[in-house]
Amino acid sequence: MSSTPGPMCRKFVPVEQSEVTSISKDAGFKFRLVSYNILAQAYVKSSYFPHSPPPSLKWKARSQAILTVLKSLEADFLCLQEVDEYETFYKKNMESLGYASIHVQRGGRKRDGCGIFYKQNNAELVIEEKIDYNDLVELIEDETNSSVDNSDKKLIVAGTKEESKAENEVERGDPNDPRVRLKRDCVGTMAAFRLKSPSCHHIIIANTHLYWDPEWADVKIAQAKYLLSRLSGFQKLVSEKFDCSPSVIVAGDFNSVPGDQVYRYLISGTNVVGPETADEVPKIPLSSVYAFTRGEPEFTNCTPGFTDTLDYIFFSPSRDIKPVSYLDLPEAESSDVSGGLPNYFHPSDHLPIGAEFEVEA
Repeated sequence: MSSTPGPMCRKFVPVEQSEVTSISKDAGFKFRLVSYNILAQAYVKSSYFPHSPPPSLKWKARSQAILTVLKSLEADFLCLQEVDEYETFYKKNMESLGYASIHVQRGGRKRDGCGIFYKQNNAELVIEEKIDYNDLVELIEDETNSSVDNSDKKLIVAGTKEESKAENEVERGDPNDPRVRLKRDCVGTMAAFRLKSPSCHHIIIANTHLYWDPEWADVKIAQAKYLLSRLSGFQKLVSEKFDCSPSVIVAGDFNSVPGDQVYRYLISGTNVVGPETADEVPKIPLSSVYAFTRGEPEFTNCTPGFTDTLDYIFFSPSRDIKPVSYLDLPEAESSDVSGGLPNYFHPSDHLPIGAEFEVEA
């Protein structure tokens, strides 16, 4: 028998306030959503993860560990980033666990993408749209990007898989040309679901992965603005098409730390710290689930070269939906993250984050 440790499966923790209202819990329908950058196998090389046990990087071991983690979370919705074996592995294996899915692959030479997996017994997909951030190239005019504060530049990722991404990027011309600069082959997807609960409530879920380079924060903020612009139009479409007021959840790897420009922009609709002009404030107010319930995690990405929070689940607060629990995360001193990820306990260099929401009946 092998003595190799298995993947760590963490639990959901109730929000303290929810205990007060637990008596009326039957009045609402609850669902779980998890966001997880699962680490594309295309980026897994021992040279990028010299700290990781070599056997834990092998696809056969990693793929089974990822499935074990995903199954243990018992989520109704899984927003996965860096999915690069969708047709050959994830689609059929997740179907065996009761999930249907939608997937969008990155352009250019990239093999990975974003996928939303959902429990068919609990939700019905009614409409979906792809988000291709290369569309910004077509929208750009002779604008100069706004100044970027230095807090964005603390995301130092040298010596990680990000070097692999840089190596794979084809020389496209002058990086100072915004048309060249914005073509980063990043994608996302957004979908509307009708919950199979007594209320038949509609929810919109967006899943995305923004550009990684800390020196190109202007590109990330442009992508964030495009994301919320598209999301606002999609919300209007869903509202009119299905005569409903859909809840909105936005999840993903934003490659942005708490408090930086992208983070501030995303929450500026519900936070006084944000864009100064009304035109810059997103039409959809968003709050981070973890900040709303317990404070942002100490980290969601953990390697010897960089450890900080990059992954978020944002939601639009309303009387119709509220977070009632969140997925617990390890602390820096935890033995399962010692030395950095991935390892036998965690098959990705990121940690899964999650929340359970209650929908009012």
